[in-house]
Amino acid sequence: MRTWFVTGGTPGGFGMAYASAALDAGDRVVLTARRVELLRDWERAQAGRALVLPLDVTDAGQVDAAVRAAQERFGGIDVLVNNAGRGWYGSVEGSSDDAVRRQFDLNFFAVLTVLRAVLPGMRARRRGWIVNMSSVAGLRGVTGFGYYSAAKHALEAVTEVLRAEVAPLGIKVLAVEPGAFRTSAYAGFGDEPVEETIADYRPLLNGIRTSMVAQDGQQPGDPDRGARAVLAAMSQDPPPHRLVLGDAAFDTVTRTFEEALADIRGSEKLSRDADFPGGSAGGAEGT
Repeated sequence: MRTWFVTGGTPGGFGMAYASAALDAGDRVVLTARRVELLRDWERAQAGRALVLPLDVTDAGQVDAAVRAAQERFGGIDVLVNNAGRGWYGSVEGSSDDAVRRQFDLNFFAVLTVLRAVLPGMRARRRGWIVNMSSVAGLRGVTGFGYYSAAKHALEAVTEVLRAEVAPLGIKVLAVEPGAFRTSAYAGFGDEPVEETIADYRPLLNGIRTSMVAQDGQQPGDPDRGARAVLAAMSQDPPPHRLVLGDAAFDTVTRTFEEALADIRGSEKLSRDADFPGGSAGGAEGT
């Protein structure tokens, strides 16, 4: 029986979907959320196999306290699901520094905080699973969500490097990239007016906001089916490095990589000619 630690447990979202799937698999769950009142009845119904904890993942003290509480209740954490996060729209040029930091604090730095709290126990036991909830936006930038996309791209890079670093320690790492799923993620846009500071971008962002509001409740993705797909991927031998969720998302991601590969190959001669003539192969992959 494994113990899961899942952030972002808002009812109707991926966090609750992961919790339900884990319980159905016979495991135990620690589900965290900023507001836990709506989760108490669900917790009581799980006959001691679930623990609900209040948690703001951007608060390092709260993260440490929640991880300690989970370990005291169930022992070690076997599966960490970094699910908490959300996006805000805004142009790249017009977004304030505070707005950009808010995106990265929640969608990137908070993930690092949770990782650092959970990984010592996994390293000590030489086993564990990290599931980082990224997004299609982490593989293909989304217009109007430039800094959300940037944060998710950063998460993708950290996930890739972390996978290599912890593999010798018996810890597996999976990136999950969902497309449009029927969660509460779009619900807040109706109450958030566009606060773009540059007039040239307001028509674009107003259109994006209108589209997001119209899609709320109509997204094709099913969080419960998505969570079960992740559990199925984790059971594969070997497991995948990433799992794209959703029909349209799969098409978007594969097309993105195919277009990127074609673009890179189109400049192959320029790329290869940048080396010193007769230079030795190898060296650092980057600057």
